[in-house]
Amino acid sequence: MHPYAQLLNIAERSRRNASALPQQVEAVSYWRGVGFMLAGQTFAADMIDVAEILQPPRLTKVPGVRSWVLGVANVRGRMVPVMDLAGLLGMPSKANWRSRRVLVVEQDDHLTGLLVDAVLGMQQFAVDRRIDVSELDPAFSKFVEHGFERDGREWPVFQLRELIRAPEFLQIAV
Repeated sequence: MHPYAQLLNIAERSRRNASALPQQVEAVSYWRGVGFMLAGQTFAADMIDVAEILQPPRLTKVPGVRSWVLGVANVRGRMVPVMDLAGLLGMPSKANWRSRRVLVVEQDDHLTGLLVDAVLGMQQFAVDRRIDVSELDPAFSKFVEHGFERDGREWPVFQLRELIRAPEFLQIAV
């Protein structure tokens, strides 16, 4: 047998006995956040923005502040002001006290607690499902730039860090 014919024969036998290539799976990137309810609306907040989730702690009232400033709490030796997020935005809360939770946001070594109606746990969305949010109450729109769609449902992303930098948030005195 000619050497070239022999090489063709070896190549043919190799192709017949070769294992199939592994299936290529497309990698999907995900955005992760904390789901929560506020005034009957579902939102998500970036996981990076939420340092902790608490049951409403015991509060000490602070005189001379707006009604949405609920007071301050001692959380593991740190003073944390707690604000009613729905009250700040001029919205009525739609939950009882037992289901409410406090999202703790840390910025520059300062903690701020934001009372929400309920926490819906960690939420994960494929980044290619990012959407512009439609039909959102104007009270929320200043702090929502986009959202995600999953299972036919919109999840607006509430920018908690933008909220705690907002002038209306910083003006707590009456």
